[in-house]
Amino acid sequence: MDWLSRLFEMMPVRGRLDLRCSYSVPWRIEQGPGLTNEIPYHAVLAGSAILDAAAGGRPLLLKAGDILLLPGNPRHVMHDGSGATPLPARNRAAENFTISENLGSDERLDLLCGHFAITPLHDRLLRGYLPPRLVVHAGARAGKGTAAQLAGLVSLMRSETADDHLGGRAMLNALSTAMFALVLRLASETDATSRGLLALVGDPRLAPAVAAMFKEPARAWSLPELARLCNMSRATLARQFQDKLGRSASDLLTDIRMTLAANELKGSPLSTGAVAEMVGYQSEAAFQRAFKSHMGVTPAQWRKTQHFGEDVLAGAGAPADPEGSTPAAHT
Repeated sequence: MDWLSRLFEMMPVRGRLDLRCSYSVPWRIEQGPGLTNEIPYHAVLAGSAILDAAAGGRPLLLKAGDILLLPGNPRHVMHDGSGATPLPARNRAAENFTISENLGSDERLDLLCGHFAITPLHDRLLRGYLPPRLVVHAGARAGKGTAAQLAGLVSLMRSETADDHLGGRAMLNALSTAMFALVLRLASETDATSRGLLALVGDPRLAPAVAAMFKEPARAWSLPELARLCNMSRATLARQFQDKLGRSASDLLTDIRMTLAANELKGSPLSTGAVAEMVGYQSEAAFQRAFKSHMGVTPAQWRKTQHFGEDVLAGAGAPADPEGSTPAAHT
């Protein structure tokens, strides 16, 4: 199993389309932050948009074919760039989604807005390995490979929102989920990000080490072994991990192991000792210490909270409120 498939197996993701926006200039969107386990996305179908940057940053121009993910889940503002007072917008409910629109005849922005919900507590891990904002391009002339696949998927979402087909909500949410995987795949194949896990696996010299740890996390990987897989020295491998990921190879391996352990403690009757051995710890005491340091609770406490906790994804399919309580506020 490849590393990305393994990642999604470890931390399930569910996508949801919240809005299709159709705006004439001038327009403005304010959104977020969402729930703590959510990553917002925006797919530009037509027109262009400007994303205001955080303090001290530069605004980001988004064009047709661009797909934006905001793993930091911040409050964010998008607008047409004119600086004019935005036209009033209204939301109206279709059968399977919500449309937000304003009146006007100029060239219109056509935008899909949604989010990805990640199983807690794994959202913290995944968000920590992704950049605060991630943009990939999948326009009509995207060419072949992953970009073309992503363009085709977005085209299908556009078609589903153009006509309220039977089963449209299920289709749109399933396509949103698939979008997440394709965006990460495309980002790892391009220079969409210079830091984080995607930058690490996007480097063909370092990818073998990452793939090995995802494939055999219980193995007692040493830095010399990983360096040999990458045909580089230990010092070079260690430096490359720090430069691209901001963490060591050992840190990544621990994160993988703790994620797998958390899943096992939640979903299986295995003893803590058996889970410890499964993820590569010969000593249950060492595993207990590592798990508490990583997760903030002991394995027993984690298991108990999972048995009696609530599934925050249970409401992921609830319809948006056409009166304005959708995730985006339009002014």
